[in-house]
Amino acid sequence: MRKGLVFIWQTALFLVVLGLGWELLIFTFNFPPYILPSPSLVVKALIAQGGVIMQNTAITLLEIIVGLSLGIGLGCIVALLMAVFLPLRLFFKPSLIISQALPTLAIAPLLVIWFGYGIASKIMTTILMLFFPVASAFFDGLTRSNNQWLELARTMRASKWQYFYHIQIPAAVPSLASGIRVATAVAPIGAIVGEWVGSSQGLGFLLLNANARMQIDMMFACLLVIVILALVLYFSVDALLTRWLDKREQM
Repeated sequence: MRKGLVFIWQTALFLVVLGLGWELLIFTFNFPPYILPSPSLVVKALIAQGGVIMQNTAITLLEIIVGLSLGIGLGCIVALLMAVFLPLRLFFKPSLIISQALPTLAIAPLLVIWFGYGIASKIMTTILMLFFPVASAFFDGLTRSNNQWLELARTMRASKWQYFYHIQIPAAVPSLASGIRVATAVAPIGAIVGEWVGSSQGLGFLLLNANARMQIDMMFACLLVIVILALVLYFSVDALLTRWLDKREQM
């Protein structure tokens, strides 16, 4: 509860400082609205188009949540397979690097062709962008277990699977949490990029549509919603992970 209140105050303070700096920038350089609209114009656009923005926000949020959940699950599975089976490690490690070396904007059109213009291609784009930090962080944690624990497990004649389940995985949980935090921060980008490539709904679609019509205030209204959405999502996941880690330490 206390951490939630702190997050609300932090977000409110950030938005206030951002708005004041924004107004000061416009006042100092006298930018025209078609270059940089004032916060008041952005708020007016947000209120006037609130229904449309909220409807498309729900779609983007669904893409983010589903893509994030599946990406975390896939990242954990890949990391576990690499930690257990050496032949799979030789296959998956280059694949992970290749998946991040290829630009997402170059792959996204293929995903649209394969999975269509619906929500599936946006979810796949999100998964592609964020499963790597989860897999990389979790695998790193699995391979860096305490050597003293390993010696203790050998002394107690623990099997390989007992050592893996009772020592390696619990020791890798903090690394996994770090990977999930990174993935949460990246998830909105994956959904927006997928909507840019091919979509008829979502915040990314609204951004492109407003840009084509030179509705700069509408563009900034969508960007503001994306920022708030990303902040709420990240701090919510961070609070859940912190509570989970605290409970594990108390056990």
